[in-house]
Amino acid sequence: MSTEASPSSTRVDPEDEVVELCSELIRIDTSNYGDGSGPGERVAAERVAELLAEVGLDPVMVESEPGRASVVARIEGSDPSRTDALLLHGHLDVVPARAEDWQVDPFSGEVQDGCVWGRGAVDMKDMDAMILAVLRARLREGRRPARPVVVAFLADEEASGHKGAHFVADHHADLLEGCTEAISEVGGFSVHAGGKRFYAIETAEKGLAWMRLRAAGRAGHGSMVATDNAVTELCAAVTRLGQYQWPLRMTKTVRLFLEAVSEETGVAFDPDDPSALLTELGALARIVGATLRNTTNPTVLQAGYKANVIPQEAFAQVDGRFLPGYEDEFFATVDELLGPNVTREFVAHDIAVEVDPGGALWEKMEAALLAEDPGARVVPYCLSGGTDTKSFTPLGITGYGFAPLRMPADLDFSGMFHGVDERVPVDGLQFGVRVLDRLLDSL
Repeated sequence: MSTEASPSSTRVDPEDEVVELCSELIRIDTSNYGDGSGPGERVAAERVAELLAEVGLDPVMVESEPGRASVVARIEGSDPSRTDALLLHGHLDVVPARAEDWQVDPFSGEVQDGCVWGRGAVDMKDMDAMILAVLRARLREGRRPARPVVVAFLADEEASGHKGAHFVADHHADLLEGCTEAISEVGGFSVHAGGKRFYAIETAEKGLAWMRLRAAGRAGHGSMVATDNAVTELCAAVTRLGQYQWPLRMTKTVRLFLEAVSEETGVAFDPDDPSALLTELGALARIVGATLRNTTNPTVLQAGYKANVIPQEAFAQVDGRFLPGYEDEFFATVDELLGPNVTREFVAHDIAVEVDPGGALWEKMEAALLAEDPGARVVPYCLSGGTDTKSFTPLGITGYGFAPLRMPADLDFSGMFHGVDERVPVDGLQFGVRVLDRLLDSL
């Protein structure tokens, strides 16, 4: 799945190319609406395959269904005794964007005010571009890492990955042969607290439970007394879920993160009430706060078709997230809150993951970051959402979130994810290229 790339005398600066690639990928609309109605990832996958083939790789494209394409390629290591491959993976799809809400066309990839703007700028065509720019530069120059590297650009992450990462893991696991560790999105970015810059590497993420609720009742005329109303039953259950105060649960990863912030800021860490420490984190407090407990957020309601007809059924959807180690508690509580007259089924369900910080790869990621920013501190953290890491964990692949970006303190980085006016600083992309290159040198 790879061919030998000969060193090229033509020098292409990856710090320049990463900006061009990020803009180009953003201009390819890969909006994922979650219902199969979007354009798919095929056009972007073809372009990525072309960019990889240009530097001597032999990319493999797989489709879970027409248009839902993922690309995988392998780079053999320079040390033939190393068989433990590293998986670098990113997703090609993005959430939708409405142009009228944005300052710029969300699919323009425009560069202005020192940033690349557009849907996917941080989630996650920035990391796709960094991987491509670094690998293309290294292969042009004949610089292979010591251990094998498998690179994957995947479909459908924004709709739980069943047509992308899960499909590759379930049906094309041979493409990932030898992979023992992986790095991907939503980690390695900078966080400012108490005048100190931290880099948060994701070592844990919450599990996923998108649930469809159903209540049944007696259909009838809207003018009659109705004691068996499906809408009433459903709304009561949805209210109980949405207003439930989930208890604080301190996982190992979150504790390590908050202890580090406490040490650097001097703000006391109270495990029973870390709210004072969260205020030091600015906008990132939204993510960290959501990793202190399980969550259930109602998102969709559906019932009826006419004002004077009592419907026989009512439906809702709820976005549930559970912490590593607390899945059983989560579902037991959900079922108690729903009561006996409301049923649930999964729209999507996936595991929570947590790995210990430390070990050789962690140390190399930390060293690569600190080489570019010596005064910073590297800490583990838990992601409140989920990534394609979940798809590869059952294959025995240890995954980390490591898409390195040095961000200005006044940029609401967490608000960029799925937000309006999503953008990534050019110098942040260039920082990421340097860090990833250092990491690959150290493997």
